[in-house]
Amino acid sequence: MDNKLITLLQNYLSIDLHDPLDEKELLLRIQKKISELIENNFRGLINILYRIDVSEQKLKQLLQENGDEDAAAIIAGLIVERQKEKIKSRYDTKYFDNPDDTEDKW
Repeated sequence: MDNKLITLLQNYLSIDLHDPLDEKELLLRIQKKISELIENNFRGLINILYRIDVSEQKLKQLLQENGDEDAAAIIAGLIVERQKEKIKSRYDTKYFDNPDDTEDKW
């Protein structure tokens, strides 16, 4: 599992993800955290989704299309997907700016 992804997710969600995780276990832990936020701190969840920049339109669409699925699972998938997009974008930009520089600039 990508350490940058784990670090970003830990920071945004305030959860411990230090154990070696495969993607399925990662999604389950995030899903559990999202379920807790839905039940106990919905405003906090909205703030997290805003900070991560999860598409509100995409979230609404997926929730409507998959009404029989757990909303927390859908949200967890979107969070991981968005974080991976950010990491890829940062890597691509860094590489494009200076392909010989191996240090992270972010």
